[in-house]
Amino acid sequence: MFPNAAMRSLRRNKTLRYGVPMLLLIVGGSFGLREFSQIRYDAVKIKKIKDSTFDDWKNIRGPRPWEDPDLLQGRNPEILKTKTT
Repeated sequence: MFPNAAMRSLRRNKTLRYGVPMLLLIVGGSFGLREFSQIRYDAVKIKKIKDSTFDDWKNIRGPRPWEDPDLLQGRNPEILKTKTT
């Protein structure tokens, strides 16, 4: 009968019922926030876009949902005409 009484008193204890989950949420959230904020600093270290050179940059149009992506990616227009007809 003692284990039942102990479990009943633990369920009635408001500190264990509300306080412990709240503390776990705060501590767990701080660790999660630390990981997500670290991503920001790692991304800056990789490469800044203003340091990049765009001398050999070429604009390539992406395929529309109804188009075949293999036909558009840098292919010759004559090949496109033969495949579509």
